[in-house]
Amino acid sequence: MTTSKSTQHTARKRQVIKLGGSMLDELGDNFFQGVKKLQQDGVQVIIVHGGGPNINQELENQEVTSTVVKGFRVTSAEAIGIIQSIMIGQVNPTLVHRFNHEGIKAIGLSGFDANLFTCDVLDFETYGYVGEIKTVKTEVLDALLDAGIIPVISCIGATISGEPLNVNADTVASRIALAVEAESLLLVTDTSGIRIQDRPQAEVGPQAIYGWIETEDIYGGMIPKVMAAIDCLEAGIPSVQIVCQKLKGTVITNEEAIV
Repeated sequence: MTTSKSTQHTARKRQVIKLGGSMLDELGDNFFQGVKKLQQDGVQVIIVHGGGPNINQELENQEVTSTVVKGFRVTSAEAIGIIQSIMIGQVNPTLVHRFNHEGIKAIGLSGFDANLFTCDVLDFETYGYVGEIKTVKTEVLDALLDAGIIPVISCIGATISGEPLNVNADTVASRIALAVEAESLLLVTDTSGIRIQDRPQAEVGPQAIYGWIETEDIYGGMIPKVMAAIDCLEAGIPSVQIVCQKLKGTVITNEEAIV
């Protein structure tokens, strides 16, 4: 993946927060107050969101079959149009409105806007119209953040020719975090982090995660979350957290950082 940055480097404190689709209707005052506190502390915040429940409902309404393989939604030609419409036309503006209503300036974006991120097809035979991010251009994000505006990014990408692709939201969040050199990536979900044999894990490292994937203690939608976290660690982001709305859960960090 390549990124495009301004030539003059300015030290910025940045955090990317990814909201799972199942969390969007449940966001409470504590979450928005937490975002305001981050801004007051000089942290520039980027939001990346999913939209699974809304997409599932509309696919069902239109009798379009959809399955999930290794945490990625298999996306047919019929499904990609529905997903694009729901994400960009409904979920994103609703979330942006919620931020603005709470007194937080926000604006909605997708991969189509200012060529924010462009994609290739990940594996058409396996996943259909699912994208793999190849480039991220951060100029528009820099401008919005420096103006005190939070970018709220939906996970619809575009090929160079403008074909829409569905991109896993955890993957979008990790690639954006890498591109803007975020200090941390926070994955807010409806689960309180990683649980192994029903035991919550406060802090883990990559080797433990790889082992748990092999034993299938980590499975399904948690796999792209933890792999996105490891990608960020390897690229130099200090830590990634998988947390519930109360911002409590599992910290994923390099092995040597664990005491």
